[in-house]
Amino acid sequence: MRRRTPRYAPRTALAGRAVAVTATAVLALTAGLLSPLPPAAADDPPPVADHCGDNCLDILPPGNNGSATLVEILANRALGTQPKHADDQLAPYDALASGYGSLTDDKLSDFFQDASFGVPEDQVASVISPREDVTITRDKKTGVPHIKGTTRYGTEFGAGYAAGQDRLWLIDLFRHVGRGELTPFAGGAEANQGLEQQFWPEAPYTEEDLEAQVAYIRDHGGERGRQAMADAQAYIDGLNAYRVKAKKSRTFPGEYVLTGKIGAVTNIGEIEPFKLTDLIALASVVGGLFGNGGGEVEAALSLLAAQQKYGVEKGTEIWEGFRGREDPETVLTVTDGTSFPYAGKPEQARGQALPDKGSVTREQVVYDRTGSAAQKNPAKDPVKAPAELKPLQGMYDDGVLPADLFSSDRGMSNALVVSGEHTASGHPVAVFGPQTGYFAPQLLMMQELQGPGISARGVSFAGVGMYVQLGRGQDYSWSATSAGQDITDTYAVELCSPDGSAPGKDAVHYRFRGECLPMEKLEKTNAWKPSLADSTAKGSYRLQVYRTKLGIVTHRATVDGTPVAYTQLRSTYGHEADSIIGFQMLNDPGQVTDVASFQEAAQHINYAFNWFYADSRDTAYYNSGGNPVRAEGVDPALPVRGEPEYEWRGYDPATHASDQTPPVEHPQSVNQDYYISWNNKQAKGYSAANFSHGAVHRGDPLDGRVKKLVETGSVTRASLTRAMAEAGVTDLRGEQVLPELLKLLGGGDSPETTKAVQQLRAWQAAGSQRNQSAAGSKTYAHTDAVRIMDAWWPKLVRASFEPGLGEELYTALTGELTVDEAPSAGHGPTGSHAGSAFQNGWWGYVDKDLRRVLGEPVEGGPGVAYCGDGDREACRKVLLTTLAEAAATPAEEVYPGDDTCEAGDQWCADSIVQRAVGGLTHKNIQWQNRPTYQQVVEFPSHR
Repeated sequence: MRRRTPRYAPRTALAGRAVAVTATAVLALTAGLLSPLPPAAADDPPPVADHCGDNCLDILPPGNNGSATLVEILANRALGTQPKHADDQLAPYDALASGYGSLTDDKLSDFFQDASFGVPEDQVASVISPREDVTITRDKKTGVPHIKGTTRYGTEFGAGYAAGQDRLWLIDLFRHVGRGELTPFAGGAEANQGLEQQFWPEAPYTEEDLEAQVAYIRDHGGERGRQAMADAQAYIDGLNAYRVKAKKSRTFPGEYVLTGKIGAVTNIGEIEPFKLTDLIALASVVGGLFGNGGGEVEAALSLLAAQQKYGVEKGTEIWEGFRGREDPETVLTVTDGTSFPYAGKPEQARGQALPDKGSVTREQVVYDRTGSAAQKNPAKDPVKAPAELKPLQGMYDDGVLPADLFSSDRGMSNALVVSGEHTASGHPVAVFGPQTGYFAPQLLMMQELQGPGISARGVSFAGVGMYVQLGRGQDYSWSATSAGQDITDTYAVELCSPDGSAPGKDAVHYRFRGECLPMEKLEKTNAWKPSLADSTAKGSYRLQVYRTKLGIVTHRATVDGTPVAYTQLRSTYGHEADSIIGFQMLNDPGQVTDVASFQEAAQHINYAFNWFYADSRDTAYYNSGGNPVRAEGVDPALPVRGEPEYEWRGYDPATHASDQTPPVEHPQSVNQDYYISWNNKQAKGYSAANFSHGAVHRGDPLDGRVKKLVETGSVTRASLTRAMAEAGVTDLRGEQVLPELLKLLGGGDSPETTKAVQQLRAWQAAGSQRNQSAAGSKTYAHTDAVRIMDAWWPKLVRASFEPGLGEELYTALTGELTVDEAPSAGHGPTGSHAGSAFQNGWWGYVDKDLRRVLGEPVEGGPGVAYCGDGDREACRKVLLTTLAEAAATPAEEVYPGDDTCEAGDQWCADSIVQRAVGGLTHKNIQWQNRPTYQQVVEFPSHR
């Protein structure tokens, strides 16, 4: 669907001031001055100002309590009971899908919880003081920890202690993921092997590397950097204090017993102490989830396939049309026409290093397999279990985490923000949050932090919760969506031999700045044995990667006959936790006082995020990320030669640092009429890092709904939440592409296709929703239409495009962008039942193609009509043939069933499952395409 022309307000003087601030703020970090820090200690602090009143709400399913003892896990599995606060946010989260239609501001609390600061006296459930300078107060309703310290150290110690209470097992699990040691810790399940084999090559570090990153922040971050590391150490101290207490009192998570770490009866065993470098390892997991770019080798192969099919010039043109770096029809976040050029296609590319045909081989990572690691289907060797633990036997046999957790096809988070000019109250309204998948316990942890220089409530990734990463301050709130700009490049480094002989593709020396250097070999030997939780038989293997001055080796090939290694260089590599300074600033009420100071804080976050802000007066947007300054003429979408003239400007291989684009060049805005983001393109000129930003994007349903609200005016928290919720149960294909399909079809050509067309028309007229006919029915209102669309889409895409593209090019392009991402498909951060859907797919390609066939205006794209070779009747025949096949496909085939659902159960196939990372399991809920943690905010006053 074409991008609608949005309304926007002229730039204000405030916007000009924000730009002026951002233009100079880049100097702040290197100067190390930033804003003055508060004192490290204080007397009893005055009451904290809360300018939100009752207007701040949030939610994080399944519940705040992410820790369960062995007895609680047994009760959960045998009786279905839940520990207190383990799932009390799941039901209200689920209910919004059926209840949003009649939503009003006074009913928001039925679906969200109060996010005010503090706990009313009559709502206090418990108060503890792990040190005399901090208290942890938990409320009766949700058990969220409200941490209040009289000293900075005490505040952070309390944060670490509370994190241990709520997420000890999860934190321990993810520090082992970050270190590439998942299988020795959790077991050798095939999914665990796959996850560490995928993640560790992305962020391989030695202990010395991790220590160097701690030192870099402390030595290069100025006063804030030193304070950040002191805060991190206090957090670690608190986490360790709880670790020791839990072990002594036998209140530690039961997973330690089930994985063989601690004896159930003897209590013999240990929870390994946490250390500061663990935080870097944990931060690398976050970086792995949100690092962007890469894939240049695969892009080169698809380009070569297009050139082989059409010739170099025409093939490149066709490929660029599919690549869609700057699709004029795609939905944007910054809508006033301001351009922020970055990572675009150069007029004359220099240094390209396309591989010779058939020469590319992926770098081997796994060596020396033994035992179950050497078996195609790893054997099971269940340990002897006492009768009372039998219900828990093998609970991790399918892996403690999904193998594709770090896959590149991820879409996370959305945001809807409306300026006060268009709201009923005259104050900005925001509904936003991160879409991080559904886990039990959740990867995020909710908390309130109040202490010297810290005043915030919200969520942080478990284990790196020194500061609130997404949430609210005293009179402002902020959130983020994953941005996706390209901060990773691929270099082709020429291989060499020290003795001057001709190297082969397997050479382990390479040329760098005129020298023939040895690659650095990084290795990790992982071994496992069966436990009660994971019965995978004993096995081991060795993980190995080669590191060069220009990144990690991912592939080998020849370029113009010369052997090369393709290396991947990510700007955040070696700087996994540098963003801690930006998060520290966001939590500091003395730092963030308005939109300009918010944008200044966001500038110190090197993760690629879109940041949104609202207070009582203003709204703002800023795109963060460590955007490298590339050499002139380098095309970041394709591999480039590993030679000095094509390196990132100012690149220092010793510190992995380089010049980065100044803040003023990052997409940003202040007080636009409205902002939406659902991982869509940020702004004009800001080149798309992948193939997914086309004419139809899941940002369109948000943009269309919010635009209508703004045009009508008097937007409220409830109306904006309704817009989000309605988009969250809508099938993107049905809303945005089905109208063109039906226009071209007209009617059917048989009783079967005529009926199918009628069913699809009725579904589309009713809003193309995948929602229950009534709360709790577990049946969609248009069951057959949804089934037909799910079966039809992949068939119509293949039948429309493959004949024209040819099998090789079609396969290459579908490797770049998956055809479909319906809710029932196995995709996303939690695999199937992941919630997040419709981020990546061919809907934009199909939409443009159908409009070309219909003779309607089309901007951008391949410039060629594929369906029926551009002939309207031939295309109609293609669609009718595939529609007939889809209509005849039974539900049992469309929804084949899994461990959660029976074959043919459509609602269940779509439903969201809280993926059990720990021992607790929860009921599945209605599919919703919405943030995992979500805020609804409207500040009526300001400091």
